[in-house]
Amino acid sequence: MASHTLDDNKALVVFSGGQDSTTCLFYAKEKFEEVELVTFQYGQRHDTEIEVAKKIADEQGLKHHILDMSLLSQLTPNALTQHNLEIEQTDDGVPNTFVPARNLLFLSFAGALAYQIKARHIITGVCETDFSGYPDCRDDFVKSMNVTLNLSMDKNFVIHTPLMWLDKKETWALSDQLGVLDYVRNQTLTCYNGIIADGCGECPACKLRARGLNAYLEEKGVK
Repeated sequence: MASHTLDDNKALVVFSGGQDSTTCLFYAKEKFEEVELVTFQYGQRHDTEIEVAKKIADEQGLKHHILDMSLLSQLTPNALTQHNLEIEQTDDGVPNTFVPARNLLFLSFAGALAYQIKARHIITGVCETDFSGYPDCRDDFVKSMNVTLNLSMDKNFVIHTPLMWLDKKETWALSDQLGVLDYVRNQTLTCYNGIIADGCGECPACKLRARGLNAYLEEKGVK
């Protein structure tokens, strides 16, 4: 039987084409010799998200895997997959943009793909500091998922969460340190209404992104 050793110099980035995952892309390019991307198509509000992810992957010359996860949109109604729902906070404090088990499934499939391409490192942009009430963005969950992946495939994967303890201002600072602040600002899609770059300015994702950017630019003394 052929050896199946994971490559310690290879990383797989869970990639949506948004601010956080694009920052993680450039983080990965700086840290690892070989980087590939995986994007999940799960019935998002806007096909634009997939197109933006494809465009960035192509511009950066990175191999890009797009996996069909449309089953997610059948499991539960939520504002990310049901386009007729307004984005709002639910009674239990979790926004209705929360897709139950999304990161559980994403990291499971990312692990399966990482196994196939022999990448030891899996990078995801989840963040507990600005996690918006999503329980599957918490550090405890990611650590438990890392253990589960390793046990399930008998491999020593490492899940990296470079944004875990950063707020949005600090995430912008990281992109600036990586020399890609303008690229991330102008080429990524965070907006729930599908508007690239600075977005609509009204949805929760745009407001969070803008607050962080304005705070960072003010700190730098840039208007």
